[in-house]
Amino acid sequence: MTDIAREMTTLREQLRHHEHLYYVLDSPEISDAEYDAMMRRLQALEAEHPELTASDSPTKRVGGKPREGFVKVAHSSPMLSLDNALNEAELRDFDRRVNDLLEGKSYCYVAELKIDGLSMAALYRDGQFFQAVTRGDGVVGEDVTENARTIRSLPLHAKNRLPAFEVRGETVMNRQAFERLNGEREERGLSRFANPRNAAAGSLRVLEPQITASRRLDYYTYFLFVDGRPALDSHWQALEELARMGFKVNRHRKLCSSVDEVLGFCAEWEGRREELPYEIDGVVVKVDSVEQQRRLGFTAKAPRWAIAFKYPARQAVTTVEGIEVQVGRTGALTPVARLRPVEVSGVTVSRATLHNEDEIERLGLEIGDDVVIERSGDVIPKVVRVHAQGSYRRQFRMPARCPVCGGTVVREEGEAASRCINTNCSARLKESILHFASRGVMNIDGVGEALVDQLVGRGIVQSVADLYDLTTEKLMELERMGQKSAGNIIRNIQNSKKNSLPRVLTALGIRFVGERTAGFLAEAFGSMDRIAGAGLVELEQAEEVGPKVAESVFQFFREPRNQELVDRLRTAGLQFEYRSAKPKGGPLGGLSFVITGTLPTLSRDEAKQLIEGAGGKVNGSVSKKTNYLVAGTDAGSKLDKAHELRVAVINEKQLLDMTKQG
Repeated sequence: MTDIAREMTTLREQLRHHEHLYYVLDSPEISDAEYDAMMRRLQALEAEHPELTASDSPTKRVGGKPREGFVKVAHSSPMLSLDNALNEAELRDFDRRVNDLLEGKSYCYVAELKIDGLSMAALYRDGQFFQAVTRGDGVVGEDVTENARTIRSLPLHAKNRLPAFEVRGETVMNRQAFERLNGEREERGLSRFANPRNAAAGSLRVLEPQITASRRLDYYTYFLFVDGRPALDSHWQALEELARMGFKVNRHRKLCSSVDEVLGFCAEWEGRREELPYEIDGVVVKVDSVEQQRRLGFTAKAPRWAIAFKYPARQAVTTVEGIEVQVGRTGALTPVARLRPVEVSGVTVSRATLHNEDEIERLGLEIGDDVVIERSGDVIPKVVRVHAQGSYRRQFRMPARCPVCGGTVVREEGEAASRCINTNCSARLKESILHFASRGVMNIDGVGEALVDQLVGRGIVQSVADLYDLTTEKLMELERMGQKSAGNIIRNIQNSKKNSLPRVLTALGIRFVGERTAGFLAEAFGSMDRIAGAGLVELEQAEEVGPKVAESVFQFFREPRNQELVDRLRTAGLQFEYRSAKPKGGPLGGLSFVITGTLPTLSRDEAKQLIEGAGGKVNGSVSKKTNYLVAGTDAGSKLDKAHELRVAVINEKQLLDMTKQG
C-alpha cells in the first residue's frame, strides 16, 4: 500500500469514528473545524487519486444529479403496522392474549419509545450500505438510497460479521432542526410543515439529495434482519448488537419482566416526553423472544407479539377571540383561530388551524366560543370541538376577495378550499414564478428558489410577466450573481419565448390544467384568445375537459388581474397561436393506447411520441375504451387490468410493426 493510499484509509477510518461519536453517541472528541479539515484533506486526495476512492467514503454522502422519481422496491418481508393500546386496560388485554397464546410460559417484553417519524429499511452487503427503502404500503416501498446516504447517523460502513443484512428503523427530524426548517420556509414565504414527522417524510422524498442533507435528519434502528427474518433469538440482544455495529439505537429502552413494569415505563416517559429532543407519541411493546414471536404470529394487519401504547393527545380549553385568513403558496385561503393564550404541555398556544369552511361548519364554531384544542406534535394545534358556546357569538364568513391582493376568491364545486385565482397574488407569487420557469413548463434554467427569493424580496419581480423585463444589469445587482451567470439567465428567459402555446397555457398555473390538458385545449381552440373567450359549454367540447376543468379555465380568464398578465405576456412575445403537429390520419388513427413497464429499447416518452406521431392517443390508465396495452417488463397492475377488461396486450416489436402499416 502506498503512503497516499494509507493516508486515505486512515482518514476514512478517523472520519467514520468521529461521525459515530458525534451523530450516534452525541459525545464528540474533536471540534467541527478539526473534522472539516480532515474531510477537506480526504476530498482533495480523492480528487487527485480517484482510483483510490472507496464507494463508502464519508465524502460520498451527498450525490450530484437530482433524480426524476422514485423506483418501487419490494420488502424482504412485510413492514407491518402495529395495533394500538389507548389505555392501561387495553395494554393489559394485550398481555392477557399473549399469556393465553403462550399457554402460561414465561416471557419478557422490550419497551421502546415510539418515535414519531418515517419507517425505513437500510440494506448492507459486506458491511457497506447499498440501498434504503421507505415503508410504503408495508409490502412495497420507494428507493430513497441517495437521500438516505446523507443521514449522518446512518453508517455507510457498519462493523459486522454478516455478509448481508438489513436494518429497520425510524427516520426523524428533531425539534431544533424542525423549528429551523420552518423558520427558513416562513422567511421564503413557503407554508410551514405541520409537524416533525411530515417534515421528515417530505425531506426524505425530495428529488434532490442536497436538500435532504440540509434538513439534518436522524435515524434510529430497532430491527436487525437477515433474509427478511430476525438475525438473533432475542429482540433485546438485536438492539445491543445494532449499537455495537455502529447504529444509533434509542438508549431509552427497558427489558421488562411483567406488564406492570411496562406500564411503569410508559408512565415515566409520558411525564418526561418534553425533555426529549424529538417527538414521541407513545411506547412500543414487543415480546423479547423471537421464538415466542413466531408462536404468537400475525393477524392480517399486525403482529400479535407487539403493540403501540399511545399517549393521549395534549389538550386544553380556551376561547376563540377571532378568525383570521391566511393565503398559502397555492392561493388556498386557510382560516386560523386567534385564541386566548393557553398553556398546553409547557407551550403557550395562541393560534389553531381551522382548515376550511367545512371544518368550521362541522364544528359548529363561531367567534366567542370556548373550544378544546389539541397539540400532538403540531406547531399550529387544531380545534377538536366546541366546549361551550359564547355569550356573544359571531359567525365567520370566508371573504369574497383575497385579503392579500383583492383578487377573486373561488371555491370549486366539490372542493373544500377557497382559492385566490390571481396568479400574481404576492402570497403565491414565488410559487407561481417557480412553476412558470420549471423544466417541464417554460424551462428557464437558472430561475430557482434562491434567485426567486431575491427577485420577489427586493420587489424587482412583482408579476410573472416581469421576468421578461429583466436585464443583465438588474440581475448583477443581486447577491452571488456575476455577469456570465446573469447573461445566461437572460438568454434562457428570451429563449423561453419560443415555447409552444400548450407550454404557455400550462405556465399560467390554471388549476387542473397541466401539460396534457393544455395540449387538448390548444388543439381544440388554436389560440390563447379563443381559449380565453370561450364559454363553459364550448370549453367542455375539448377532449378530456369536463365541467370542473372548464369552470377553472373560465374563472381564470374572467379575473382582471389574470387578463392583465396574459396581455403582458403577449406583448413580451410569447407564443399565443398554435399549429397542430398531429397527423389527421395515420396507421394508428382513432386507436387508444396505454404504456406500462420497461420497454426493451424505447423510453415511455419515445413510445408516446411514436404512437401520437402515427395518429394514436396515449392514456394513463386502462379502461374499456383502451384498444391496446403496450407492456414491457415489470408491467404490474395495468397488465392485470387489461386482462380483466380483455384489452389486447402487445409488446414493443408489435407496436413498431403497427406504426409501419399503411
